[in-house]
Amino acid sequence: MINKLKKKIFWILMISISTVLIGAIIIFAYINYRSSINAATSIMEKVNDFGKIQENIAPPEDNQYLSDENNKPPRGEIKLDAELEDTYYYIIEDGEIINKSESDSEEIENMAVRISKKNSESGISKNYIYKVSKGRNNSKIVMIMKNENVIKRIRIIFILSGIICFIVLIITYYISKKVSNIIVKPVEETMEKQKQFISDASHELKTPLAVIEANADVLESEVGSSKWMEYIQSEISSMDKLINNLLLLAKTEKEPSLNINEEINLSEEIMLTCSMFESMAYEKKVKMNYNTADNIKIKAYKEDIKQVISILVDNAIKHTKEDGNIFIELQKEKNGVLIQVKNEGDPIPEDERNKIFERFYRIDKSRNRKEKRYGLGLAIAKSIVEKYNGKIDVLCQNGVTNFRVFI
Repeated sequence: MINKLKKKIFWILMISISTVLIGAIIIFAYINYRSSINAATSIMEKVNDFGKIQENIAPPEDNQYLSDENNKPPRGEIKLDAELEDTYYYIIEDGEIINKSESDSEEIENMAVRISKKNSESGISKNYIYKVSKGRNNSKIVMIMKNENVIKRIRIIFILSGIICFIVLIITYYISKKVSNIIVKPVEETMEKQKQFISDASHELKTPLAVIEANADVLESEVGSSKWMEYIQSEISSMDKLINNLLLLAKTEKEPSLNINEEINLSEEIMLTCSMFESMAYEKKVKMNYNTADNIKIKAYKEDIKQVISILVDNAIKHTKEDGNIFIELQKEKNGVLIQVKNEGDPIPEDERNKIFERFYRIDKSRNRKEKRYGLGLAIAKSIVEKYNGKIDVLCQNGVTNFRVFI
């Protein structure tokens, strides 16, 4: 639980901080890009007004825009000022150049045609800066200027922005990691103290409970059995079970990640564990059905597997109505194995399906109290499964409750 909380806080911080900082860097880079383009295009406008270019071209007659190519305006060349070196003007209509400045470069002409088809009014194409404006009769005037200094400056801005974004991500990662550890540390310490308290209290309770049980046995041998003695023995048994469950839960949650080299036959362990519950199922008139794949092996401790299966099968029997069915299934999955324990009975309310894996949580508190159930079984099962980096959940469909364990 602590690791999940830590990861959640880490990703919230990481995404929030990096989004703000990288967003600011991108905005800064875009502003610089646009200002460089605008500065370059403003120079083009000052040196030679686009409107003057059109004045040097005779307006076409109405009959010149017929489909016949021979009737289109004659191509010509616009004389530019000497100071417009490496700058080219093109008047383009319907994807065809109808007038241009002095240029013998087919590559630049093709570039001008491509630019005329774009929606942008200014920008960069290869090593050229361009500006587009509207001409007469749906034509477009495309100005292309070679300006390596501006292009180089823009490229440097984008490269530096990329490098800064990468550095920001690295710094944000370490900051988020550090801050998430600081935020979670008090919660982690509280959880550790709680686990230690449960463990210590359970150990301390075992001794006086053993003394009470011994004295109760002596008293029963002297005064004989009675309903009062039966009550005492029943409560001692319930307390002993509760303490053992608390100790098991504390032990499971304290154990670090596992390094297991021994393989067990999961198919056999499930069948052996379930066989111990056959008599309990028979007494309640519940039928146990098996659909387990053979010879499935995993790396795990036998006792852990037995504990999980015992909890799920015991839970299934107690919540199955008389003459109902229980289904125990095992199958091999792509990245592990899937164990399913299904039972016919009342469905678990949807808003409580996640809560049942919490310690001491009971749906029907009065009924569970009478049956001496304290809401620790599923919490223990979840702790064991998560110890193996697995997952446990529950589904309720068509009157069947299905507990699934993926390891």
